[in-house]
Amino acid sequence: MRFGMFIPQGGDFELAGIPTTEQWNVLRDLAQAADAGPFESIWVFDHFITDPPSDESTFEAWSMMAAFAACTSRVRLGQLCTCMGYRNPAYLAKVAACIDVMSGGRLDVGIGAGWYEHEWRSYGYGFPSLADRLDMLDEGAQIMRQMWKTGTATLMGKHYQIDGAISRPLPLQEGGIPLWIGGAGEKKTLRTAAKYAQYTNFGASLDGFEHKSQVLAAHCKDVGTDFDAIVRSVLLNVTIGETEKEVADRLAWVRAHYEPLLPAAQLEPLLRYWTEGLIGTPEQIVEQLTKAGQIGVGYVIGRFIDAAYDRRSMDLFADRVIPELTR
Repeated sequence: MRFGMFIPQGGDFELAGIPTTEQWNVLRDLAQAADAGPFESIWVFDHFITDPPSDESTFEAWSMMAAFAACTSRVRLGQLCTCMGYRNPAYLAKVAACIDVMSGGRLDVGIGAGWYEHEWRSYGYGFPSLADRLDMLDEGAQIMRQMWKTGTATLMGKHYQIDGAISRPLPLQEGGIPLWIGGAGEKKTLRTAAKYAQYTNFGASLDGFEHKSQVLAAHCKDVGTDFDAIVRSVLLNVTIGETEKEVADRLAWVRAHYEPLLPAAQLEPLLRYWTEGLIGTPEQIVEQLTKAGQIGVGYVIGRFIDAAYDRRSMDLFADRVIPELTR
């Protein structure tokens, strides 16, 4: 099993209380700590604002990719996932190729259809129908693959009209930058993944993972791609402690962190989200992940809500969980 780590960037209030002047230092130091440890990759979301909207900081994904390329030397760099509608795909492919070169060939590109309606509208993108957003995802994937493999792209699509766009430098990675497709829509998203992805991510839960895998396999058979060549990943929130009391203390910390920030109606759904995923002692989490591996999970991206304030969870996972599953 392979492991990545999410870097807190603020979209879920994971930087609240840290002075703005110190926030980038925290993110850089976490990225460098992951770079020095057993994590294979570091990840961010593609959001411009918090959910729900607030005045708290949210660092932009591709700015962070460029910065991480410069301040790390080993870990791969990824996003779960870049919203296709926020950037023209030819432009995004060009940016990604440059960052791949800047990082020495360490970039992964995760793309998805996007869902945060308030964010779309507040930044002036409108909010296309789900069908249109999924079609944009498919067209964008085609354009990016062309750009990375040949250095140019042409596509006269419904949503994107690209006419001989040139991208130099080419990515350093042979065959182009690995493409991750994020999302679990069975009719369109997983079909797009079957056609273009080297990796998939079905979301932040193991629920339904086996079923989604079966749907993806059927699409692969239909479009003529190798299902076994696609690595299936999952993003999981991690609440870990040496003892069950420490686990309970971490869960209590999550509530204490969020209570001053959100009204009750918004607080409880966010707490439910953060208290799902991997919860327990190292031994309990190893057992949970062993079972996940048995249903086809090949890559786990861990997210630690307290990482910006306290590295003990991250370090405990790195020291006591990852080695047990990567032998």
